[in-house]
Amino acid sequence: MRHLHTRTTRRRTVAALTVLLLAVPGAPAVADEEGPASPALADGLALTPPMGFNNWNSTHCRAEFNESMVKGIADIFVEKGLKDAGYQYVNLDDCWALPARDADGKLVPDPVRFPNGIKAVADYVHSKGLMLGIYTSAGTKTCSNVGFPGALGHEYSDAQQFADWGVDYLKYDNCNNQGVDARLRYTTMRDALKATGRPIVYSICEWGQNKPWEWAADVGHLWRTTGDISDTWGSMLSILKQNLPLAAHAGPGHWNDPDMLEVGNGGMTATEYRSHFSMWSVMAAPLLIGSDLRTASDETFEILGNKEVIAVDQDPLGKQGSVVSSEGGRRVVAKEMKDGSRAVALFNETGSPQRIATTAAAVGLPDAAAYTLRDLWQHKSYNTAGTISATVPAHGTVLVRVAADRRWNQHPPAVELGLDGSPLVQAGTRAPLTTTVTDLGRTPARQVSVRLSGPGGWAVKPTSPTTSKALSTGRSLRTTWTVTAPQGTPTGSYDLTLKASYRSPAGLRVENVLPFTATVVVPPPAGTSDLGDLPWLSAANGYGPVERNTSNGESAAGDGHPITLGGVVYAKGLGVHAESAVEYYTGAACETVTADVGVDDEKGANGTVAFEVWADGTKVASTGVLTNALPAEPLTADITGARLVRLVVTDGGDGIDSDHADWADARLSC
Repeated sequence: MRHLHTRTTRRRTVAALTVLLLAVPGAPAVADEEGPASPALADGLALTPPMGFNNWNSTHCRAEFNESMVKGIADIFVEKGLKDAGYQYVNLDDCWALPARDADGKLVPDPVRFPNGIKAVADYVHSKGLMLGIYTSAGTKTCSNVGFPGALGHEYSDAQQFADWGVDYLKYDNCNNQGVDARLRYTTMRDALKATGRPIVYSICEWGQNKPWEWAADVGHLWRTTGDISDTWGSMLSILKQNLPLAAHAGPGHWNDPDMLEVGNGGMTATEYRSHFSMWSVMAAPLLIGSDLRTASDETFEILGNKEVIAVDQDPLGKQGSVVSSEGGRRVVAKEMKDGSRAVALFNETGSPQRIATTAAAVGLPDAAAYTLRDLWQHKSYNTAGTISATVPAHGTVLVRVAADRRWNQHPPAVELGLDGSPLVQAGTRAPLTTTVTDLGRTPARQVSVRLSGPGGWAVKPTSPTTSKALSTGRSLRTTWTVTAPQGTPTGSYDLTLKASYRSPAGLRVENVLPFTATVVVPPPAGTSDLGDLPWLSAANGYGPVERNTSNGESAAGDGHPITLGGVVYAKGLGVHAESAVEYYTGAACETVTADVGVDDEKGANGTVAFEVWADGTKVASTGVLTNALPAEPLTADITGARLVRLVVTDGGDGIDSDHADWADARLSC
């Protein structure tokens, strides 16, 4: 069986299972994994990706999942404008039923959680102009540890119960399926739902194990393409990478589903959550809120309620965005829109600001004198001569909508703010930094000025001009600065802000802002040090936190075990889980990184991973795909002269599944 970490406790009872790039002129071809899917269901349902709520990510089976919560979510949809933004479905996940059927073989709602039954909840949700979803599994039991009744062998009876209750959406999971062929299991429920005569959106949740994108377009309206998501950057990133190549299989009534949204659950930053929401939207993914909206912050509502981003997801053409370019953690994804425009995501998966660029031609737009560029998070419009670029913060996404629009000259020129080099600062020492202000527009930017500000007590001084009378297309104002953190400033990240001000030809004053972080660092000690004992600049992990000198363990910090590879126990190292990246400051003072690497013994034979070492953005060492069956592999990387070293573990190309990886005896020589 697949051990899918985000529901580790739910899936231990699982029985054995059976086995952009848009068509644009001159653009490089990016092959999808498989050929086109079969024809979609012709029932008029899910013509755009479903939008709504599912309780699992925030409540699991806890007692707070009950009738009161579900009704409260429906109220919030209306009160907070989420209904107006397009969210429709309020979906129940596992644990809504009693553990046994009644004497007639019927499902019984838990009378403590749902004292008035499911129909009463559906009626309430419907009274708000919303729809109700429910959950079961294509097996004898569902996925929770309790193991509530699944629908295998009860498909027609259960489907009729759901219809009688007024259910509008069914999520059909994959646990305890007794080895029955996946297509047969899911097709039987399709037929059972159809037999009820009630329109019910059908969500296939078999985790992408049987490549449902190849066969399920005429079975369900959406299908999971991956294992379960968790509320970490690494998990979100891994799922994104698995879902992106499947763009050819999505369309009206049949959608790739990379799992629910984690926005607002607290495990990622606001920047990361905006990336999550942006990338799910450009992939035309279902937008199912997974956070408890009763306690959500204003920032969470601002992200989830961004109508301009939602419009990208809900575009009626139904194209999933495809990868235009991908290099060094800088990804461009473009989505064709019904009005002929393109939604373009500039996505930065790395831990430092990156310039990401493409062109109107590369994303499939026709030749034009200029284009209108709309920033969907800033809610501002500009003109561009054809370049689409930005300096994107670490783990950030710039999402724009670009059109060959005759009204482009009504907007000021787009101006890109940029940084040269990584803003790394040693306390008490002046660090050089260069900023750029570049006119991307067809019209000139006039009276340009730039200002850089840092935290209180920091000295930020320009050493070259900060103004320019005018910048024409493609021209830049380059300014050098010295940035000094006070002596004794603790290591860590500190916020700086680059601001540019300019006037359009019509005299409109425009201000652009680039927030970024400078990191206060200390050089590593001379000699050989254990990386498990040194401070890192950043650490991203696919499941749980990176652990020092223990294995990854499970999801909580500090729950790892002694690092063990092939029966050999190591006292020192790093325990991670793919996708993972741990970055260190080496200050051009070190020569080598060494480690024994492999899949930790704690997870049996499932894990498959690959290890990489990067020095200042260049891969300097790597392994092939390693499994638990292989002994530890020694890895040595020459990092001479590098300021930054990044230790990366990928999923081996098959998705996250027990990918517990060890950098055993990882050492840095300086």
